[in-house]
Amino acid sequence: MELQEIHLNLKETREDLLKTLNGLSEEQLHKQKDSNSWSINQIYQHLIKTEELYIAAIRRGLKSNEDSVVGDKALDFLLDRSKKIEAPEIARPSSGFIQRQEIIEKLNHSRAKLNELLKSLEDPTVLSRRHFVHPVFKEMLLMEWVKSIYLHEQRHIKQIIEIIDGK
Repeated sequence: MELQEIHLNLKETREDLLKTLNGLSEEQLHKQKDSNSWSINQIYQHLIKTEELYIAAIRRGLKSNEDSVVGDKALDFLLDRSKKIEAPEIARPSSGFIQRQEIIEKLNHSRAKLNELLKSLEDPTVLSRRHFVHPVFKEMLLMEWVKSIYLHEQRHIKQIIEIIDGK
């Protein structure tokens, strides 16, 4: 998958994510599927944290001067909501509440940082030649880190819709 296609998927998925936020009341932002799950607000917090962490991981992976021997990893499993994936402690949301405008600002800020990083690459193919170890999915090419950002958001968009619809 080319970086241009990934950019488009990142953009479209982020637009969809922001659409899920529009029109939600504060009460809905506090809504949880059950007492053991995150609220909608916490899901947004998790997505913000995750993108920030991914940017840091990609930067660290880019510091390597050696080509990777890591193969492509299928990432479609991220869209399978029937399989729970436990977020590492570092990517878990706080129990606090952040306002809608702050969510939007933080999502926009993290995406601007990601876009800035990707645009700064002299040779974008480096993303397919370098890797970094993910705390859950292990060794991943940097291109897969980038791709998994929008797949991860798509997964959580489904989760948010399930919570809103009471499923």
